[in-house]
Amino acid sequence: MNGLLLTAGDALAQPAGLTSARWQVLSVVDHGPITVAQAARTMGLARQTVRETVSSLVSLGMIAHEDNPHDRRARLLVLTARGRSALRAAERRQAAWVNHLAARTSLPDLRAATDLLRDLGDLLES
Repeated sequence: MNGLLLTAGDALAQPAGLTSARWQVLSVVDHGPITVAQAARTMGLARQTVRETVSSLVSLGMIAHEDNPHDRRARLLVLTARGRSALRAAERRQAAWVNHLAARTSLPDLRAATDLLRDLGDLLES
């Protein structure tokens, strides 16, 4: 499932100039200025993995760095207008895609799947 979802995410994000990884980082930064380490913790990934994705987003002009008033060494990541535009485009495509999938699945089945995934996540965290 993870591989299929990543492939679908890449296809949804590609017209906006993104990959699934870039899309995920933009989504985290969209909540407000954040450091690379904070983003990595939020995503459950290694800091270096997120740093590499951030570097590519900076080079594409989708993320910028700001000074961090609490730590001069850990600069903050912020979305640029270009990054916000790409993120919103990917989100619009994802909403249409997920609505199409949901229309082909019953509400009780969706609830059961959601409950099962939540329970599995809780088990994995414990």
